[in-house]
Amino acid sequence: MSSRETLTLYLDAPALRRVEAGTHNFFGKVIAAVTGAGWQVALEESTLASRLAAPARPGHALFHMEEPTHERALTCRRSYVGAFWQIEAVAERWHWPVARAAFDPETVDARQAEIFFRNWRNRLWPGGCDTTDRGHIFVPLQGRLLDHRSFQSMSPLAMLETLLARTYRPIIATLHPNEIYLDDETAALAALAARHPRLTVQKGGSAEVLAGCTMVACENSAMAFEGYFLEKPALLFAQIDFHHIAASVPRDGIEAALAPRPAPDVRRYLYWFLQQRAINAGRGDSGDRILTALRRNGWPI
Repeated sequence: MSSRETLTLYLDAPALRRVEAGTHNFFGKVIAAVTGAGWQVALEESTLASRLAAPARPGHALFHMEEPTHERALTCRRSYVGAFWQIEAVAERWHWPVARAAFDPETVDARQAEIFFRNWRNRLWPGGCDTTDRGHIFVPLQGRLLDHRSFQSMSPLAMLETLLARTYRPIIATLHPNEIYLDDETAALAALAARHPRLTVQKGGSAEVLAGCTMVACENSAMAFEGYFLEKPALLFAQIDFHHIAASVPRDGIEAALAPRPAPDVRRYLYWFLQQRAINAGRGDSGDRILTALRRNGWPI
């Protein structure tokens, strides 16, 4: 078999162990799809050394949640919930085709969307969820609170300052459980909270804060996407792929983003975004959709 017919999967250690054990659903589907098309698959732990060596390695490569390192490489990432995945040419979600696509709710079957919405809401909250509006704005913070990065309209701290200046509701901000915050970041948050009694900063409890909020305001946290399943509107301060039904500062500007707007059709949107635009690794057609994604990105498979 020629080297051009080899796919190398670059995975972190936990994912690699699951693939080797045959317990990773999505990568199992990828392997089945490409081997069924006549390719062979190699597994490689994604380390700095292996990434640097990847461009010289024959064949094609698929990275997991990392930037592809050469023109024969793609990356893949879960689409926030369930077994939904994307395979794309770049790691930044806001550059993906789904981010640039236009969402037209009239093209989505309302009955199918309703069934899909109810099924997935029940899966995500199997015991039900009290979504009573308790009047607060939920701000799930991410990392680098003092930095204004290229895909953001402002830094996370400036976002909080803007919300405090432009809204009247209580604001509950939660710290990301996987982030390590520097002393100057926590000091800046504490000083802001001391000046504004409406602002509460806490660790944990994001699920409860989300369920009771009036809206989610964030840079581009996945909590805003989960909030769609609870019919919570989102205000985004950074670029992301699920911006279509949200108020978006980078897309629309601060004035338009803060202006009142009608409630979006979250049911049709979630069906469009997940079932129609992503790969559902739990469906029987996932292999065909994986191959379609590879071919869309120019792979000769």
